Amino acid sequence: MSRPALLRGLRAAVTVTGGAALSLLLGITVAEVVGRYVFGTSLLGAEDLAMMCLAVFVAAGLVGAAEDGGHVSVDLIGRLAGPRVTRVTDALARLLATGATALTAFALFAKGRCGLECGEVTGTIDIVHTPFYYALGASMTAYALLLASGTVGGREPDWREEGESGERRG
Repeated sequence: MSRPALLRGLRAAVTVTGGAALSLLLGITVAEVVGRYVFGTSLLGAEDLAMMCLAVFVAAGLVGAAEDGGHVSVDLIGRLAGPRVTRVTDALARLLATGATALTAFALFAKGRCGLECGEVTGTIDIVHTPFYYALGASMTAYALLLASGTVGGREPDWREEGESGERRG
């Protein structure tokens, strides 16, 4: 499978997963508001469900933003030192970020393995955190792979010079 096809598949999976989590979060929020203000009662476990949906949404958003190049970056070194130094510092930053992200993924998978034995459940309706640790771990693994593919493959980031108004040119 070529890299572009793999990225399209990853992007599609992330989009569907994030969209489903956001839709569920919206439904829970609407049900909670209607229950509270129309019927005078709160939906049992709404906060727990919303928190877990938000974890999945953030996990999907992390990978989506990484694949799109949507994370915030400030190019101070490039403006001061030029493109040669920037290539080195970008590669170094990407390697460090890959290592930190891979370590984070490992920690999330290790924490997820403990699961119920460690008492990792939500406060109200005892939703086990294990699948959510795994979802976050999978997103961090995908992010680490995206970072590593940019470093190992020697692929230059698709950054374009920004004009004074902040709009991308090119």
